[in-house]
Order: sequence, then C-alpha cells, then structure tokens
Amino acid sequence: MHDTGTAIQPAPAPDQEEQRTERHAEQADAEQAEHAEQAEHAEPGSRHARRFGLPIATCLVMGNIIGGGIFLLPASVAPFGTISLVAFGVLTAGAIALALVFGRLARRDPRTGGPYVYARAAFGDFAGFLAAWSYWATTWVSNAALAVAAVGYLDVLIPVNDHRWTACLAALVLQLLPALANLAGTRYVGAVQLVATVLKFVPLLLVAIGGLFFFDSANLGPFQAGDGSPVGAVSASAAILLFSYLGVESAAVSAGEVRDPRRNVGRATILGTLGAAVVYLLGTLAVFGTVAHDKLVGSTAPFSDAVNVMFGGSWGGTAVALAALVSMVGALNGWTLLSAQAPYAAARDGLFPAAFGKKKRGVPTVGVVVTVVLASLLTVYNYTAGSSGVFESLVLITTFTATVPYLLATAAQIYFLVSGQGERVNRARLTRDGILAGIAFGFSMWLVAGSGYAAVYQGVLFLFAGVLVYAWMAARKKRTATH
Repeated sequence: MHDTGTAIQPAPAPDQEEQRTERHAEQADAEQAEHAEQAEHAEPGSRHARRFGLPIATCLVMGNIIGGGIFLLPASVAPFGTISLVAFGVLTAGAIALALVFGRLARRDPRTGGPYVYARAAFGDFAGFLAAWSYWATTWVSNAALAVAAVGYLDVLIPVNDHRWTACLAALVLQLLPALANLAGTRYVGAVQLVATVLKFVPLLLVAIGGLFFFDSANLGPFQAGDGSPVGAVSASAAILLFSYLGVESAAVSAGEVRDPRRNVGRATILGTLGAAVVYLLGTLAVFGTVAHDKLVGSTAPFSDAVNVMFGGSWGGTAVALAALVSMVGALNGWTLLSAQAPYAAARDGLFPAAFGKKKRGVPTVGVVVTVVLASLLTVYNYTAGSSGVFESLVLITTFTATVPYLLATAAQIYFLVSGQGERVNRARLTRDGILAGIAFGFSMWLVAGSGYAAVYQGVLFLFAGVLVYAWMAARKKRTATH
C-alpha cells in the first residue's frame, strides 16, 4: 500500500472537542452582545450625547451609592458602640463581592439594563421583567424620597419648611433640575455627576481624613454598648447599614453608555464601591473619635458636630447641609438616568411599552419623563397627606424591591458558571467566580432579611402586581410575533 501524502488526523478527544465547541459558543455570545451593543448606538451622532469614560462611570457608582444617608449614619449606629465598624467591614466585603460579580456579568454581556439583561439571559423573559419592574419602581420611589429628604437640608440654607407648599415646590425643583440635565443628553449627565461627586467628596474627605488629626480615643465609648451578644450587636447595626451600598450596579445598568464596557464597567464598579467604602469607614471612624459617645448617640447632625469640634464655631451645620444637598442632587442625577435604563432594555425586547425603548441624545427620554412625573406625583401626595401613609409604605417597599435585581443577577451568574457558560477552561477562575457569586448571593439575601417583615410582605405584593403588566406585554409580544 502506498502513502498518498495525506495524513489521517486522529479524532479529537471528547473533552477537547467539547472545549472547542464551548469556545465557539462563547465567541458567538460575545459577538451577539457586541452587535446588540452597536445597535443600541445606531442613533445618529449628537454633540449632546457622549459615552461615559472610566472616571464618569466611577463617579456614577460612587454618587449613587452615597446619597444623604451618610450624614446621619455615625449617630444611627453609635448606640451599638464601635463594634458597628465590624458590621461595616463585613458589609463592605459583601458589597465588593457583589461589585465583582456585576463586573464579570458586564464583561459577558455589556448591554444597557444590567440585572435585567442577565436575568433574562439566564432564566427567560419573566425573570428579566421582574428585575426591570422592581428596579424601575425602586428608582422613582427613591427619587421622591431623596427629594423630600433634600428639602430638610435645603431648609438650613434657605427657609422653605415654613410653609408646606413652599417645601413641596422645592422638592419638585430638586427633582426637575437633574431630569433636565438628563433630557439635555448624556454629555450633561456626566458633567453634572462629575461636579457633584467632587463637591460632595471634598467636605466628606475633609472630615474623614482631617478628623483623624483630632481623634481622641476617649470619645469612642464602649466597644459594645448594651447587654446583648457581640453577634447580635453586629447584626443589629448591620440592619441599619445594609442599604448603604445600594447603587453598586449603576455602571452595569448603564453599560450601553460606557465606553469599552467589557473593560470599564467592572473597573468603575469596583473603584466606585471601594471609594464609597473608604469614605464610609473613615468618615464614621473620624466622627466616632471627635464627638463624645454620649453626645453622638443623641446627635441629629453628627458630621456638623465633628466639624464644630475640629474648627470651632457653629458653622458646621451650614457646611454639612450644603454638602448633603449637593450629594443628594448628584444622587438624583444618577438615579434619574438609571430609572430609564432598565425599562429601555425591557422595551427593546417587547416587555415594556415601546415608547420606553427610544433614545434621544443618548438618553431614553420617555423613561426619564415618566419617572419624574411619577416621583413628582408621589412627592405632592407626601406633602398633601402628611407625614404618614402611602409615601412611607412605598419607601419601605423599595428596601425590598431594590434587592430583587441583585438576587436575580447573582443567581444568573451562578447559573452561567454551573451550566458551563462561564469561564469554561480555567478551573481556578471558575472556582474563584463561583465563590464570589455565592458570597454576593448571600449578601443579597442578607439585604432582603434586613429590610424587615413589613417591607418583604408589601414588596412581594407590589412585585406580584407587575405580573399583570407582564401578562399584558407578553400577550402583545406573542400576538405581534404571530402576525
């Protein structure tokens, strides 16, 4: 028998063939996501639309994580003693794990929508809709709550609380200004976010770092105040601090507006979360060390008290009120953008009304307008109905609905890893990502538990109300597909 010159190649081993097939599938997924990303930006160029670079994306994350709550946090956890700093450390670890998971998910699928995109890719339309519905509800209710809280700080600078309707008008203006920045285009959203983040972090870092030079350990008080167990004290203080890190998903939700999202979304999420963590931890420690514990427990303005101790006089209240107001306006600017992104992504898939899926100047304008209208109506209701009622109930509901997208997104990451759709070749990376996803899922469950029975009960009812909306939109989508 003569050799014809054509060598017969051995058949590839089953595991090699499987790896090759998986790599092709992964490449196809990446190309599909890339095409979808490009389709998102098929809108004609506009000088008002500009994709965010890493600095702006990082500011978006930091600005949305840190609203106005930081200015009361030290006094809120002071009754538990300095052991509350341990709770902060544990929460920071959980938040960073969640941030890393969002970074991995965004690298896999860098489209606008964040948790919605991941949940739908893993579990189908219904899970994706629940993520979008709960996230959207969280944003517009939270915007109303932020605006109402910001009026309290504005009143220190300009008396507006003397009359109910003056305060209401001030709250509406505080919502409208960030909305106008959003409607003007992503270029202006980014500029406002950058300026607001810088202006808010200068005074916060002044107290956080400067306060260390005035630090007196005698002010710290007991490590654990009260008679309970250390674990109970950590859990109790953690329940107050749990929602300090809501907003870590900001860059992932706006991935379609970020330049080179596969690379920058993950980096912005980590940098933003770490930046917020540094400010939280150093700021709380500095206030603990400058304000006597017995005074801090009853303080209504702990950062103001710290500034007054550091520099003397009584101007600290004005300075902190100004910083808090800037902080909240920056948070409103960022959350207004996010409020339109999840509905935008769902609308493009036929799960939200089509009007939500249109962009102008890089911004889903209908989503922004509808969000501002709903938040404004809720704000007016708040000032009409008084200090108790539906407004407080809705704010309580958001403490639960905010965590639903986290649970679905981390569950999606676990699904991708276990089903072989994650890092299929590098087993060490697979193990690392699996551990991170498990920690992030546990952290999300902790957020749900920390929101309380009432929030979970009312939040589930609100979530199920969305089922009717899904039924309507899914039926329309089906009818359109068959014609």
